[in-house]
Amino acid sequence: MKIAGIGKAVPDKRSENTELEQRLNLEEGWILRRTGVRLRPVASPDEATSDLAVRAANAAIDDARIDRSEIALVLLATSTPDYPLPPTAPQVAYRLGLVNAGALDISGACSGFLYALALAESYGRMFNKPILIIGANVLSRRVNPRDAATISLFADGAGAIILVPGDSILGIYLGADGEHWDEIVIEVGGSRKPISMESITDGQHFMKMRNGPELFRHAVRHMAQAGINALDAAGLNIEDIDLWIPHQANSRIIREAGKLLGIAREKTMDITEFYGNSSSASIPIAMCIACENGLLKAGDTLLLTAVGAGLLTAGVVLRW
Repeated sequence: MKIAGIGKAVPDKRSENTELEQRLNLEEGWILRRTGVRLRPVASPDEATSDLAVRAANAAIDDARIDRSEIALVLLATSTPDYPLPPTAPQVAYRLGLVNAGALDISGACSGFLYALALAESYGRMFNKPILIIGANVLSRRVNPRDAATISLFADGAGAIILVPGDSILGIYLGADGEHWDEIVIEVGGSRKPISMESITDGQHFMKMRNGPELFRHAVRHMAQAGINALDAAGLNIEDIDLWIPHQANSRIIREAGKLLGIAREKTMDITEFYGNSSSASIPIAMCIACENGLLKAGDTLLLTAVGAGLLTAGVVLRW
């Protein structure tokens, strides 16, 4: 399979560091030093995950110039579905007019987009049909407004790609380290701990990062290892990569993982300063921005890597 079209949808509203630092009584410049983030796109009150997903998907379909009736499957990677039930992907497919497509949500956190890409590669090859992959999140509604660690980092947005039959995906790696499953967690709302008024009062329905330094170390190591494993699967070396597009976790993680990978900063895509961390949406958004800025040309070899809650890891090597 190969990428035929790409698109993104980013909310117009931005959350600025100055306002957060003043409200949370943080030292000026604390957020930028800690995360590399200066601005975070934030969805408007009437925007949901499906709205951003539809916008990004429409842009990708238009870019690919394919008939919508040809699309066989929609994979929506999200941690913020419109509702706990039903899944959001069928609604997205309906609104896009994809009358012949199956549709499925993928809950793979920050690695979800690459997991979807791996599944789409197999399904597309089996049926020789185009696949729509979307990463979309409204994480601003999953963070505690009083928690500096999460509200300073997470953002909203969507990115999408169209895969069509071809031979551009060179190597795939998928991994999981369930020993550290609770390093990023929303404690209530599942079958283990049903939501209650008490849990809401305690803020347990918000995202938490339990041990920041430990999470940082694990994220750096797993991000780099996912890239190494994907390169091995492709039979390539880091010197063969023209551009590395990692999950936009934060600038410090990207920088340190890049050192372990041995890739130059000028070959690294880092958009966290103005886009924050939108989880599964961050890689397709970054890919789209790279394309818009002329950083990608036909024949370039890309390395995509991700690490996220679970801990789930993934890496993909592809030819542009």
